[in-house]
Amino acid sequence: MGKRKAKQEGLWVSTEEIARSAGHPFYRKVNEVLEQQQLDQRLEHLCRRFYKPVFGRPSLAPGVYFRMLLIGFFEGIDSERGIAWRVADSLSLREFLGYSVTEQTPDHSTISRTWRLLPVETHKAVFRWFVRVLGEEGLLEGQTIAIDATTLEANAAMRSIRRRDDGRRYEEYLQELAQAEGLENPTREQLARLDRKRKKKGSNQEWMSPADPDARITKMKDGRTHLAHKAEHAVDLSSGAVVAVTLQAADLGDTTTMQHTLQEAQVNAALVNERGVEETVADKGYHSNQVLVDLHAAGIRSYIPEPERGPRKWPGKQKEQQRVYANRRRMSGPRGKQLQKLRSELTERNFAHMYETGGMRRTHLRRCNNILKRLLFHAVGFNLALLLRERFGIGKPRTLQGISDAILLLRITLAAFRACWMKSAEANEGAFDSLCFSDNSSASEATRSSATRC
Repeated sequence: MGKRKAKQEGLWVSTEEIARSAGHPFYRKVNEVLEQQQLDQRLEHLCRRFYKPVFGRPSLAPGVYFRMLLIGFFEGIDSERGIAWRVADSLSLREFLGYSVTEQTPDHSTISRTWRLLPVETHKAVFRWFVRVLGEEGLLEGQTIAIDATTLEANAAMRSIRRRDDGRRYEEYLQELAQAEGLENPTREQLARLDRKRKKKGSNQEWMSPADPDARITKMKDGRTHLAHKAEHAVDLSSGAVVAVTLQAADLGDTTTMQHTLQEAQVNAALVNERGVEETVADKGYHSNQVLVDLHAAGIRSYIPEPERGPRKWPGKQKEQQRVYANRRRMSGPRGKQLQKLRSELTERNFAHMYETGGMRRTHLRRCNNILKRLLFHAVGFNLALLLRERFGIGKPRTLQGISDAILLLRITLAAFRACWMKSAEANEGAFDSLCFSDNSSASEATRSSATRC
């Protein structure tokens, strides 16, 4: 039995002996598209004022920073540490970033330092540039958009919240309430029983998280109460591309946050067509009289389903009544029903790609601007995947694994079918031979005559 022995590394290694990677075919296609659009030159021109020719730690090139965030989206890595480890461990990703095997790849602190120094306006400029690229490729029209929102779990714990007025912790506040009720030394069970009877105990006007002051207490989709942020998307219904991304407080209603997202979508859609956004589709959470009036004033047709509110009265609200009835008439038509189907399909699709498989459902960042920077580059990665799928038929690196598995399954199926066919043919041939050349005396006269004819 052999034993594992320690190996002495050589002092010098020839470059011919270093293992080389053939490169990942997906990332080669990504680099092909980015080089065609002259990404590195545009990013260096955009970020030139943030880079100074001084001594110190080597900085991270804008093109490398952009590609590393794309790796986080394509590989589903949620943290900078995970991205840095994945890049250092993969030869194909080194080639994608332009690093040789003898060069040190950036660590997580370099990535974090870079996105802290680059403002959110620079990230928005990169996002808008790629929206223009999709418009030039004919993949984005920007005339009919759908708006929807989802909650992202914040990097903060509910047990760490404090009072906004005096900074007391939640447990200390409960103990004071218990003492006011006559309990001198309350136990944990007594505090929990007292807290269970209270109403409106998680008000965002009274409590905040010292770790992430921008996070808000809200109920997640699975029913849990957590500190979270609200991400809102504007999606082009002609292709499913993301036109605008905003990050807002999770306790704000949809009717309040819609205007900000629509303004961002108008600015970005103007880069593609002169008329901008002409139609807006949303779910019933966005329906209100003021929203419909504002959309009509901006020259935008609304397709928003109306929730069940019962009979309504319109004294002194003729303008609101006209807008509500017009929206109701559009929703009852065939185009309104078709747009609602597209909305539910395309908006949920980019949520799934960016937050579920993209690894951003729970954020490792804090503060809205820092999270928004990562979301904008995730949206760029999603739009880039649409362009790659249009050109090469693949949108993510795992798609190639699915294609290879499908080809292997097809080969196995064909081989099994061929084996079954050969076995059936041999069985039929054996039955025919036994029928023609059998010497059994108990065979019937008809069988003997058929054998004679054979």
